[in-house]
Amino acid sequence: MSTSFTPFEPVVRQLLAKTPDMPATVIAERVGWTGSITWFRDNVRRLRPEHRPVDPADRLTWLPGDAAQCDLWFPPRKVPLEDGSKTLLPVLVITAAHSRFMVGRMIPTRHTEDLLLGMWMLLQQLGAVPRRLIWDNEAGIGRGKRHADGVGAFTGTLATTLVRLKPYDPESKGLVERRNGFFETSFMPGREFASPADFNAQFGDWLTRANARIVRTIKAHPVDLLEVDRAAMLPLPPVPPAVGWANRVRLGRDYYVRVDSSDYSVDPAVIGRFVDVSADLSRVEVRHEGRLVAAHDRVWARGMTITDPVHVAAAKVLREDYQRPRPAADPDEGLVRDLADYDRAFGLIDGGLTDGAVNGVIDGEEVA
Repeated sequence: MSTSFTPFEPVVRQLLAKTPDMPATVIAERVGWTGSITWFRDNVRRLRPEHRPVDPADRLTWLPGDAAQCDLWFPPRKVPLEDGSKTLLPVLVITAAHSRFMVGRMIPTRHTEDLLLGMWMLLQQLGAVPRRLIWDNEAGIGRGKRHADGVGAFTGTLATTLVRLKPYDPESKGLVERRNGFFETSFMPGREFASPADFNAQFGDWLTRANARIVRTIKAHPVDLLEVDRAAMLPLPPVPPAVGWANRVRLGRDYYVRVDSSDYSVDPAVIGRFVDVSADLSRVEVRHEGRLVAAHDRVWARGMTITDPVHVAAAKVLREDYQRPRPAADPDEGLVRDLADYDRAFGLIDGGLTDGAVNGVIDGEEVA
């Protein structure tokens, strides 16, 4: 049946063949359509699927121990922090692909240091290392063809492989992403959180129960399949991977060091010397030549200043000592000489004159 759109259809098809996602309004302008735009849109919508590339999704089979899918979930509720503010924080979640066993933990940032810390803690909960850790293109893990700094050393210590998916491949990480929606509908409703630690406590307790529920697609409880999954994984390394924040700096006069975006005080006795700063998800420590010179609980709020009163008291003593007037040095100090030196120079012994007294030596100069 011929309609007002029929004469335009061949040209519209040509445009869709080259650019399947071209908006209908742009197509209408290109072909010179002057009729109803709603009618034109309906016809373009009918033709578009015939020209859009097909992206089939394979059904994946996950062997025991083969892989775990990793992702960041952002709960839709702000969590209170140390400075009284509230913010949305990421939750690192890992799902073992074969058993569907889930572990997760809220972390302070999306920086590589915190992502690796979180992964190591969750793998310890899992009790083994999957042979592949599957990520999308999270900036803290890597972009393009390169992993972020530290990721290669981390996976090397674990003897595993980190796979970063190509863009537009959500199905390859669908297990963990579907569980993000599950968390929002089954864990979040009706809950309040006093702090990130409170969130982690509630989430961990809920995951224990969730892992004991039957999963429809595998017709089994994840906790029942975990042992088979874990047995095929790699063992945890005998030496833990080097994870966390680490930096070496010369301590300035203000005796503070920075971790992430917050500053932490250090014993002012080591001002001007190099100190080693390390931090994990809960602790910040500073050492000088192996000796601990600062230890603080890590704060997750942004831009805070954390001060130990002991450091302030020590700085006050050092400042007062520095400002205390010092007595002027005696100009004659160090110029007094033993008279016996002159006796020996003139050859005088016991008040007598020895041979060679006529030609003595004083301070390296001959005297007559």
